[in-house]
Amino acid sequence: MVQLRFFATYRAAVGQKTVERDYDAGTVGEVLAAIENEWPELAGDILEDGAIRPQLSVLKNGREVTHLDGTETAVADGDTVSVFPPVAGG
Repeated sequence: MVQLRFFATYRAAVGQKTVERDYDAGTVGEVLAAIENEWPELAGDILEDGAIRPQLSVLKNGREVTHLDGTETAVADGDTVSVFPPVAGG
């Protein structure tokens, strides 16, 4: 079971902050693709040509996946994947 956490506009699209799913996926990229398939309103907002969109933050167990193996970061039972949309501010 993988815990998915969504923030800001992504939370609104999903309808809740936290969702748990069983995925056959073994990587962050596969989990993100499954998220886009399950919630069509997020399709294209998370991945772009198989890569995480710029200015988007994706964490696995609190660590930014760009500092790990990016979309190839392994995901296992019990992991938490958090998805933060771009944030504008001043």
